[in-house]
Parts: sequence; structure tokens; C-alpha cells
Amino acid sequence: MKGVFYVLTALAVFGLAFWAYRENYATQEVLSETRNLQNDIAAARARLNVLRAEWAYLNRPDRLADLAETNFPRLGLLPLSPTQFGRIDEITYPPEPGLLIPGEMEMSTDGTGVIKVNGTAMGAAPMTEVSQ
Repeated sequence: MKGVFYVLTALAVFGLAFWAYRENYATQEVLSETRNLQNDIAAARARLNVLRAEWAYLNRPDRLADLAETNFPRLGLLPLSPTQFGRIDEITYPPEPGLLIPGEMEMSTDGTGVIKVNGTAMGAAPMTEVSQ
């Protein structure tokens, strides 16, 4: 009986060692993938910073004014003036559409608590008085 116990214990130890070996390599792979993703994110942020700097450089007001003057005859660009801008209270919004109900509707109750629309009961249960 002791021999079977020793064999089962040895098999359990080998099984746990194999599991730990696999988990170790899986963990190392995930850590490597995480490092690669962090490097990719850092590179993307660096590219984004370069693009922002280029955008700021290309949108300098003096450069844009020079371009507008240079290309005025060809494009017909005019300089911006304060009168071209409006205020928020000058904007007109379309009216909100109302609730459209086709035909006429007549609602009434006949004292029983049943709601009738155009003479047709709408399925409400009659109200009963509760005595206290």
C-alpha cells in the first residue's frame, strides 16, 4: 500500500512540476507581449507629438495669412473679419414637432373607471372601492 502511495505522490509532484513549467512560460510570454504593446504605445505617442508639432507649425497665423495673400487671385480667399461671426442667440432653431394624432379623439369615463376612446373601451379593469 505504501508503494502505491509513493507512486501516486511522485506522479502528483511530476504533474505539478509540468503545470508550473507551462505557467512560467505562459507568464513570460504575456509579459513579453505587454512590453511590446507598451513600446508600441510609446512609439504611437511620439508620432502623435510630432504630428501635433507639425500641425501647429503649419497653422501659424502669419503663414496662413501669407498663403491667403499669395493665392488670393487663384482661390478668391478673403481675410476674416469680426463681422463674419455671429452670436449664439442669433441662431434660429426649427420648432419641435408636436404629437400628431390622426382624426379626432374623445376620451371619457362612464363612472366605472373604464377609459373609452371614441366609444371603445381601452381594456382598463373597472375600479372597485376598497373598504377600510
